Amino acid sequence: MQVYSNKSFLIVDDYSDFRSSARSMLRELGVRDVDTADSGEQALRMCGQKRYDFILQDFHLGDGKKNGQQVLEDLILDKLISHECVFLMVTAESSQAIVLSALEHEPDAYLTKPFNRIGLAQRLEKLVQRKTLLKPILQALDRGRPAEVLAACAALCKRDPRFAPLCLRYRADALRDLNRFEELGKFLKAIIASRATPWAYAALGSMLFKRNQIAQAQGVYEQALKAFPMMPGLYDGLADVLMAQGENKRAQGVLEEAVRLSPLAVRRQMMLGKLAMANQDFEASAKAYRHAVSQGKTSRYKDPESNLGLVQALMSKNAGNGLDARTRVEINTVLSDVAKENVEDQGLQVRARLMKAASLLQAGDAETAGKLTEQALVRLDKMEQFFSVDAALVVAAQLQKLDQHGASIAILKSCVETYGDDPKVMQSVSQLTDDPTVLNAITEAVDVNRKGVRSYQAGQLDEALGMFRRALTLQPKNISIALNTAQALMRMGGETPGPAVMEECRACLTCVAGIPPSDSRYDRYRKLHIRAFGA
Repeated sequence: MQVYSNKSFLIVDDYSDFRSSARSMLRELGVRDVDTADSGEQALRMCGQKRYDFILQDFHLGDGKKNGQQVLEDLILDKLISHECVFLMVTAESSQAIVLSALEHEPDAYLTKPFNRIGLAQRLEKLVQRKTLLKPILQALDRGRPAEVLAACAALCKRDPRFAPLCLRYRADALRDLNRFEELGKFLKAIIASRATPWAYAALGSMLFKRNQIAQAQGVYEQALKAFPMMPGLYDGLADVLMAQGENKRAQGVLEEAVRLSPLAVRRQMMLGKLAMANQDFEASAKAYRHAVSQGKTSRYKDPESNLGLVQALMSKNAGNGLDARTRVEINTVLSDVAKENVEDQGLQVRARLMKAASLLQAGDAETAGKLTEQALVRLDKMEQFFSVDAALVVAAQLQKLDQHGASIAILKSCVETYGDDPKVMQSVSQLTDDPTVLNAITEAVDVNRKGVRSYQAGQLDEALGMFRRALTLQPKNISIALNTAQALMRMGGETPGPAVMEECRACLTCVAGIPPSDSRYDRYRKLHIRAFGA
């Protein structure tokens, strides 16, 4: 029998009777170190101060508070929990939505109330045996060393081949992290052929998708869903594939099925809201965004874009019909939250005010809408950060509706200067204006930049840098051009670039310092920034 006298436990539940009962059971099992918490927030603070060997986490901790799923998200992302820790999700809930939501984040076990000491002891015994067996692998995971994970898996399988099935997923994840994709693909296909599992399908589909093998990824996900129709993550993967192929309406249906199965995932609801908006299904968009706003209140995935998306969906849904009192109240509430919670974000302050002005205009209050628009324009003139592409397009459209056509053209021109090397951006801009000063603002710079990229890839660094510099002179705020120039400078400068090179590199990065974190190039910007500025 397992000895627990030297192990630490944390019980998280909002009911004191359960905390007392669970503590008594653990005492009877010989546990001496038992702490309790009555909320997710308290549990996170305690895990920040002490590493626990076991956590018994209740799923539902009261309305308006973090649930167990959100606590587990935070523990993992903030690295407050080791892979060796045994995490049990405990709940009296048995509904499909709750169970699937909890299981999506993969706790070590799911324990349904009520349970007794014998049942708890048996579950703990099995989990401890597994964790003990996998200890070298789990420790390598904690160190973030995938090569060591592979070595530990090999050693365990050599000791006893019967343990090989326990290592499959760890080996697959390690191969992925080491970018050994050819080997990973063969490995996953062998697993699926031998004994198909949802995670193997998901891993293969994700790998194929990221390597731009779209049709093959679609086939994998569709095959997977025939075998495992109750796995929400597989629907997410298929939706990504369908969107990449422009099948947005079908992708929306797939995501709606995922949400039906597991409705508590904030990011999934946000994605559904955005996709339904693009499909002009404003009713579905508003519903999804409303869930994202509500569930996001206690989640680390809380995002003001959900609030703004909800407002946009509500206004679009009622276009041409004004806004009833209930809708106006909802819009005011979600926009007020954005303004109050993002005081330092200039872009969000501008966007919230413009959305409020647009809603007032739609509701028939043109005078107040005009005053609010003027306030937003004053802030817009002082703004240093860039709008994301989606935000810029929405702001430009709203300014047009608010009869601020000059400001709208300025936003679109800035959008083109910053993101116009992307044909999809230019296509979206062209739907809002036919002004040649906007549509032709970046043509030459984009052409020169492309030639620079070709020279860079061919190893002709001097020629590439010259082209990047010329392109940057034409469009100093274009993110791709600025990053290309900085990267070429760094590469030519070698391990220790000279002062002149560093100064020019810093100037390039300063030009695009307003790049939003949501931009796909932000990580590249941050890495170059760290090299150039040291932080």
